[in-house]
Amino acid sequence: MPQITAELVEQHNLPPEEYRRILEIMGREPTITELGIFSVMWSEHCSYKSSRVHLKRLPTRGKAVLQGPGENAGVVDIGGGRCCVFKIESHNHPSFVEPFQGAATGVGGILRDIFTMGARPVAVMDSLRFGPVMPGAHGSPHVERNRRIVRGVVSGIAYYGNCFGVPTIGGEVVFERCYDNNPLVNVFALGLAQRDQIFLGRAGGPGNPVIYVGAKTGKDGIHGASLLASAEFSGADGQQKRPNVQVGDPFLEKLLLEACLEVMQTGAVVGIQDMGAAGLTCSTCEMGGRAGTGIEIELDRVPQRESGMTPYEIMLSESQERMLLVAQRGREQEVLAVFRKWGLDAVEIGTVIEKPLLRVKQYGETVAEIPNQALTDEAPVYERPIAAPPRTVPMEPPPEVEGVLRSRGREQLTDDLKKLLADPTIASKRWITEQYDTMVRTNTVIGPGGDAALLRIKETAQGLAMSVDGNGRYCFLDPRRGARLAVAESARNVSVTGAEPLAATNCLNFGNPEKSAIMWQFREVVEGMAEACEALSTPITGGNVSFYNETEGQPIYPTPVVGVVGLLPDVKRHTTLAFKAEGRTLLLLGGTTAPADEAKVTFGSSQYAHTLLGALWGLPPDVDLDYERNVQACCRELIAKGLVESAHDISDGGLAVCLAESCFPNGVGASVDLLSEAAAGLSPVYSLFAEDPSRIILSVARNSVAEAIRIAGQYKVRAVEIGITGGSDLKISQKEQGVLDAPVLELRALFDHALANAIEGEASGLPVEN
Repeated sequence: MPQITAELVEQHNLPPEEYRRILEIMGREPTITELGIFSVMWSEHCSYKSSRVHLKRLPTRGKAVLQGPGENAGVVDIGGGRCCVFKIESHNHPSFVEPFQGAATGVGGILRDIFTMGARPVAVMDSLRFGPVMPGAHGSPHVERNRRIVRGVVSGIAYYGNCFGVPTIGGEVVFERCYDNNPLVNVFALGLAQRDQIFLGRAGGPGNPVIYVGAKTGKDGIHGASLLASAEFSGADGQQKRPNVQVGDPFLEKLLLEACLEVMQTGAVVGIQDMGAAGLTCSTCEMGGRAGTGIEIELDRVPQRESGMTPYEIMLSESQERMLLVAQRGREQEVLAVFRKWGLDAVEIGTVIEKPLLRVKQYGETVAEIPNQALTDEAPVYERPIAAPPRTVPMEPPPEVEGVLRSRGREQLTDDLKKLLADPTIASKRWITEQYDTMVRTNTVIGPGGDAALLRIKETAQGLAMSVDGNGRYCFLDPRRGARLAVAESARNVSVTGAEPLAATNCLNFGNPEKSAIMWQFREVVEGMAEACEALSTPITGGNVSFYNETEGQPIYPTPVVGVVGLLPDVKRHTTLAFKAEGRTLLLLGGTTAPADEAKVTFGSSQYAHTLLGALWGLPPDVDLDYERNVQACCRELIAKGLVESAHDISDGGLAVCLAESCFPNGVGASVDLLSEAAAGLSPVYSLFAEDPSRIILSVARNSVAEAIRIAGQYKVRAVEIGITGGSDLKISQKEQGVLDAPVLELRALFDHALANAIEGEASGLPVEN
């Protein structure tokens, strides 16, 4: 047995004070296997030791919530005896080290979280962040590497989702310099189940058998949770940490899904959990911990891919496509027979015991014995120091920038719109989404490209909407405001389909929590998110915290990503963002006219300032949550009453980008006058490209306009006629003076091809399209 030295403890990412606590708990020196178990279960990734005290602030209860945080996924009631199971998770560090497998196993892991609850996965979305993929003044020295990472991540997501047979129906993709060395891969999955057939990860009933099912255990992914996901990178880490990345097999996972859902129908399953982060260690101690029982396992019974694996390697392996379940005693053969039918390993490896501890044996010898609570609820919890960092960006636009903004005429503003539409963050993501199967299972009503995705629920009239959203730049400038905006935008995306938001899940991506400035960002984000979730009635049902997204001391922007699920009673009565026909009145629903000084300050957070000016200043817009709630409720009522033909929320790129995106699907142009938007007396650039929240563009038949405005009045929400659909151009004027004019087809060509050109143009030697 290796001697536990200070160097060995440090290699396991355990601070001296935590090792001293281990000695107190054990009353002796731990074995090497026990040291490994503590290191993964006390890692930031598994224990939430820096975030737990703050996450308690988030609202987790609501009228539809059946299961909140603490299980493998959240559950909400959708009526008719059915429920929706959903969660978002990160796989950031593995996707930088090995983009294809890192992203692929991220998809596989979140799918297991869904079906371990008894739900069949029906959809996946992803929220991705990369460094810039275009060279230029505001680009990155790592363009080629970033392109390689994008190609690997997208291929990995497509490979796993397509082979498994779940549609990838949308998401978001952002390119920003702060993600150069720390790309973010957040995967959001949703499944459907019967309300009375939800399964939990609990090891109930002493004497019940513990059964290992799925793939054999190998040496891949060892210390993925403790050393890869719970520490920041140094420049040389990429190749060194490749062995910590798991390898996935989506075909085997598809068999595992079907076998698990079938065995659940037998009534012989007491509890079930997937082996995700920390593998067999996490599933055994967490299942026992939730039930107040213990688990004893024999490692020589565990199916292994390689000979001679040590107890340490078996317990810490994160090999994919594995589950642990507890069956009713005497019904083991029923369970084993189902897995044999599907050609999967299924082996009884242990027993539930009364004493609440994890006992691990190999060849009859005990190699680890640890109280469950020490690994789960009683793991270290820190109240890290918190201090606001000094402000590093100005509040006002630099004088030279203000001069540029004042001088923009129609030609320059039209050119500005073209450049925005060709920016990879705003441009069509078709190059990505065409690699995904978006229609498998034939439930997709609105797929990639919409504000939110929409699924039909078969055998009902209902639909489920899904959205995922976040803006790291906003949160860098003001974490609390940025988090409020993320919740509001994701919920608004759901509302513009006609669906009512039910609940949310979050993925909180931050730098090193041992730094007081990072913890200040984290606390502020959680507070802002809590405020918005309470105001918009979207409780958090679960999620993920990803710290240490930092390389050589340079953190990412604080990037909270919010996934929202909404219910539409009649899926046929939905809207999309596309203008459907000519001669329709355009209404601007919501919004207020900001004072000139405030508008200048908040414009510094916009995509225009980032893309066109290469500048950053000020604050993100502030959202009035009560007003936001009314705008969304009004929009849903207008859609439900059939008064609206299209609805599109104004977000990245502002009003001009929003109008252009609505023109593209059917080639229907628009003529718009922004008289009402000019009251602040600012340059047209603000009216066209500001990103103020709580605004939706509606297209309405002429005979429905009065009724739509009347209903908006009941909600105390502004609804203003700003133009009409028609023609082949997008024309925008302010006070009857033209400020933007371009053919829709020309704009769409830029929008459609920009991302493919950015990622594959120079890399493949092909000419870059204009």
